[in-house]
Amino acid sequence: MAIWQWGLLLLALVWALQSLGVWLQMRHYSDVFKGITEKYQDGYVGAGNCRGRFGKGTIALAVVTPDLVVRRLLTMTGRSVFAKFRRHENLEGMTLDQLRSNPAVLGEGEAGVAEAVRKTVEQIDRARLEPKGPGLSGLEPVRT
Repeated sequence: MAIWQWGLLLLALVWALQSLGVWLQMRHYSDVFKGITEKYQDGYVGAGNCRGRFGKGTIALAVVTPDLVVRRLLTMTGRSVFAKFRRHENLEGMTLDQLRSNPAVLGEGEAGVAEAVRKTVEQIDRARLEPKGPGLSGLEPVRT
């Protein structure tokens, strides 16, 4: 085999590994999201992200009660598909206004976390303004 054929084979292998990793990470995200929405049947849920161009990317998930107290706050930060969500128990029980006024409490030492939390809070604020049906709200329904 010529060297360009080996290079093409290596490129296909790397692409297949990347596809598998993305699939595993999306499955992890959907499992975590499904888990928190099944556990909490009322209130609001928000998801926010901050993309890292060459640095770490961040995703934040938050569940708040109908009276706007944080029930669960999860963040996932990393460069690879092996990143997992981390629960922030120390921030559970604080009000959404406290989190809104100081999203940097999470961002100490990690770039992008404060931005992802800010976007999460904005999404929850938008969900509060929408007419609400039963259950959690905050995300757009899938349109096919």
